[in-house]
Amino acid sequence: MAEDFGHTHSSNGGDATRFCLTLMAEPLELSWHHCGVTSDFIGEYFSRACPGEVDPVDARHSISYMINEILENAVKFRYGGDIAIDSSLQGETFEIQIINKIDKETASRFQELLRELLEREPGELLLEKIEENALNPDSTGSGLGLLTLMSDYEAKLGWSFHREHVSEGVKLTTFASLRLS
Repeated sequence: MAEDFGHTHSSNGGDATRFCLTLMAEPLELSWHHCGVTSDFIGEYFSRACPGEVDPVDARHSISYMINEILENAVKFRYGGDIAIDSSLQGETFEIQIINKIDKETASRFQELLRELLEREPGELLLEKIEENALNPDSTGSGLGLLTLMSDYEAKLGWSFHREHVSEGVKLTTFASLRLS
């Protein structure tokens, strides 16, 4: 049984340019520097496949930023195992799905945060969270990166939590869609 939040469907079809990558948990220990390198590589790859009306420099930046924000969360909160990345570009629509495993407690806390993020207008909540973080510099898990994607990049985001057939954790699929200009 899956519990979904936000936009959890893909619109890119079989004709889309695709790139899939798995960050293996072993023998490397996944860390922050893998996020930047991976997001920059995928951003560069898809910027070269963009249609003529899309600015490739802007596309590279937007794609890299979106992937880095989501991938950092996957690495930061993962509960062992690999991280799978499935990305596609069709016309001006870039989509990505990142799949990882998180523990049940993290899943519950994240679902509470998502309810708050999805109930409110992203721009207003972003300003509110920035102010909260300024008052409490030790604050973590505020959702600033996700709110920035929703507010400034107009990204459509979604999350699917699967508890069945996952031993000792929850399979999390993060969906993101970005219209390139």
